[in-house]
Amino acid sequence: MILEYIKNTNKYLTVRQVMSEYFHISARLGLKLKKNKKILLNGNPTYVDKEIILGDEIKILLDFEEDNSNIPSKKMDLNILYEDDYLLIINKPAGIPVHPSILHYEDSLSSGIKYYFDTINLHKKIRPVNRLDNNTSGIVIFAKNEYIHDLLSRQMQNKEFKKEYVAVCEGHLENNSGTIDAPISRRENSIIERCVKSDGDTAITHYKVLNEFVKNDVKMSELLIDLETGRTHQIRVHLSYIGHPIVGDSLYGKESSLISRQALHAYKVYFKHPITKKNMEITSNIPEDILKLIE
Repeated sequence: MILEYIKNTNKYLTVRQVMSEYFHISARLGLKLKKNKKILLNGNPTYVDKEIILGDEIKILLDFEEDNSNIPSKKMDLNILYEDDYLLIINKPAGIPVHPSILHYEDSLSSGIKYYFDTINLHKKIRPVNRLDNNTSGIVIFAKNEYIHDLLSRQMQNKEFKKEYVAVCEGHLENNSGTIDAPISRRENSIIERCVKSDGDTAITHYKVLNEFVKNDVKMSELLIDLETGRTHQIRVHLSYIGHPIVGDSLYGKESSLISRQALHAYKVYFKHPITKKNMEITSNIPEDILKLIE
């Protein structure tokens, strides 16, 4: 991947300004590019404080290889929803974590991505843009280089990246739509569980009731969830907090005979493509185990 700029205005005076203000390259990535001599001015490596004049051509080469040996490689049948030179968007099944862990060192989704990157001769670190819990299904986006990851992370920080989930919760809610604004923190003496706590991080969840029904004499509601923030376990914690835990959520509610995991699916994402600037909308079909609940 190559970024190109030809100076035709007096707006940017140095290579550094083009990198930070035009391309929005982070300082961390800038140091890597400088170290690898991937910043070119008129075809030659240059230093970033070099002044530029009209007609000067700057090229940023993002093709340098990275060591990704920290991720074990494993062949997987990946459900690819979208792919181009910059992004790989996967429909993750429930029961597989995004990252390696002690219990899932060789069978995480990242291991499958590592194997796939090897097959396409892409020697880059594995960079998920968003994360899902082990037993949450749906959309996970992987950036094919650090620059793309940084740009999409910036969209998330600026609330320009929208994520929608479908969840089935216990009970019928009082209102057909609403907002849960309750700060979330790690529960004391737990490395996994989160809870609502007054001094926690801001967490805002919007919901809309899509359907209400009764299954095995249990009232349930199908919800469309729109996350304004992205805290760990946010949807699960918030729905439990208002007395409507997700069906099958053994951590924040209780197990269910109707589904073997929490009924939560990352359904849709909206974002602007970091290179083409096209408005992207990616949808993942509701999986069978959740469909059986809401039929």
